[in-house]
Amino acid sequence: MLDDTHGGLKKAVRNLLFDCGTCRAGDTLLIVFETEEDGYYDPSLAQSVLFAAEELGLKAETYGVPFQRTVMDPDADLVARMAAVDCTVFFARLGDQIRFRTKDASMRQIISYALDQEMLSSPFGTVSYTAFDRLKQLVNDAFSTAHDVHVTCPAGTDFRGQLLDPLETTGDVTRKRFPVSIFAPIPSRNFKGRIAQNGFLTGCGSNYYDPYTCELNDTLFVDFDDNEIVGFEGIPKDVATARAHYEFVGNMFNINTFFVHSWHIGIHPGCHYPQPASSHFERWGGGAFGNPRLLHFHTCGAYPPGEISLNVLDPTVRLDGVAVWRDGYFNPDLIAGGTALLDSVPEMRALFDAPSRAVGLGQDNQLSYI
Repeated sequence: MLDDTHGGLKKAVRNLLFDCGTCRAGDTLLIVFETEEDGYYDPSLAQSVLFAAEELGLKAETYGVPFQRTVMDPDADLVARMAAVDCTVFFARLGDQIRFRTKDASMRQIISYALDQEMLSSPFGTVSYTAFDRLKQLVNDAFSTAHDVHVTCPAGTDFRGQLLDPLETTGDVTRKRFPVSIFAPIPSRNFKGRIAQNGFLTGCGSNYYDPYTCELNDTLFVDFDDNEIVGFEGIPKDVATARAHYEFVGNMFNINTFFVHSWHIGIHPGCHYPQPASSHFERWGGGAFGNPRLLHFHTCGAYPPGEISLNVLDPTVRLDGVAVWRDGYFNPDLIAGGTALLDSVPEMRALFDAPSRAVGLGQDNQLSYI
């Protein structure tokens, strides 16, 4: 019998596999886990999910994969194992690295952004996947129909524009995410302004390079117009650091160095990340982004997700003048269909009434390199 010490693990696994994965009792499941125990994923998570899946009537097995710093398609043995089962769940960065690729995407696959048992067993993992998937669609629709999108933040972010095409036609990831904590990326084309950065510049979780993160000593302003960074403004040391880092990464991968691809914001107030980002920047980038306090851009590379992430803390996002996000608080009641959805799922309503504010902040309650 599974020792469900958190009380919510089995509920979360049912949400993960039956609600998100559309599994049924008797289905076969492959759980892919990372063989490196470097603190990114909880090493006991895959085994705990296996036990819970078996108690729920699935035939489950685990499969270990090494962590690859550069994007690699799954090897032939893993692809064959995935083809032989009804559903595959990734507790490995490999799933995240291939999330925008179409190869082998027809197989039923789920990427878990719950990185340990505490995250999975919390409301982040237990509140209805279907409800948050519906919320994602409502948010997509709200941005798609807005005539003016205006984003600001306390540090000085200020950009605006309008989508040229509805979000549902612009593409999203090719594997399912669990939990649903983000909406479809908004193309940066037709947007213009500046993005305020504090603490650091870091990667997007696609390729992992060294150095993956560089320190900023003061607020750095990144000015962009459509799909291009047109300038940096800040203290000379930060401007030089940012330009050098972009050129280093761009040259490494032979990509469009100053391209600005897209951006989006967290929509899941149950996303709780209490450790400071500086304790593990790669893990922070993969675990905290779903909280509504964080907006991030995909830059450096004319493809999603790019190679350098720009991160905005506590955004205010106005759609035709209505602050749907205000200082990092997301209010679904302010978009069409939001009130009805929250009223139909009391657990979801309760979560928005008392959102987590833990997003990995460091010194001075800001994003920090140390």
